[in-house]
Amino acid sequence: MATVVAGIGSSHVPSIGRAYDQKKQNDPAWKPLFDGYEPVKRWLAEEVKADVVILVYNDHGTEFFLDRYPTFALGVADSYRVADEGYGRRPLPDFPGHADLSVHLANQLLADEFDLTLCQEMELDHGFLTAMPLLWSHDDDDWPVKVVPLLVNVIQHPLPSGKRCYKLGQALRRAIESFPEDLRVAVVGTGGLSHQLNGERFGFINEEWDRQWLRDIQDKPEALAELSHQEVMTAAGAEGGEVIMWLVMRGALTPQVREVHQFYYAPMTTGISVLALENT
Repeated sequence: MATVVAGIGSSHVPSIGRAYDQKKQNDPAWKPLFDGYEPVKRWLAEEVKADVVILVYNDHGTEFFLDRYPTFALGVADSYRVADEGYGRRPLPDFPGHADLSVHLANQLLADEFDLTLCQEMELDHGFLTAMPLLWSHDDDDWPVKVVPLLVNVIQHPLPSGKRCYKLGQALRRAIESFPEDLRVAVVGTGGLSHQLNGERFGFINEEWDRQWLRDIQDKPEALAELSHQEVMTAAGAEGGEVIMWLVMRGALTPQVREVHQFYYAPMTTGISVLALENT
């Protein structure tokens, strides 16, 4: 049977990808951030050794736009291309999919009353791409893990509630554990933390709220799932509403978890964090 062996929460700020591609890992402004991910990268490589990554993200107008944006979408392909978001494809290899697991998840989640848009082709933008090279090493041609993209709408209102996302994570765990093949599965929830990129509060960050979120998602995820979008966006900024994707990841873990590593960095326009959890 397949098993969830790690849960990761990670920001997906596009400028991180740009800095990574330009090899700014030792630049004074970027070094603390890249160093903050290294313990998680080592843990995933040396201890977790996942076979498949289910990465929860949102598309930013690359694959889906405002005229048709699904609430939840699941990739069921054998491979996924790196998207060109308007300035050329990033120098990353395309991603191998796990179509058998994807199809199984689609069937099980539908039976669990989650209606998904199923995508046999998907190009992946920075919502997906930012975290992957920070968490898994790669060569010019391949990745050490297969992927299953799971998209959540945090762009076009009405949005799914935090509670709905948390329940999706719980259903995802049940679906994973019913897969007959012996697979080690990591679930990554991306987005946030606090930030606002429009209006009078442009550049807004709430570090106190971010740090409380990082504590509560471990011990009080149900309370976070009860927060309304208005409560989250008032406290964390309009784009801070992305944090509901972390609740999918948290729902896929057991009720009790152990923190492996936590890092927070906020000198820019977003509260940036990585949080690594494992089941206890």
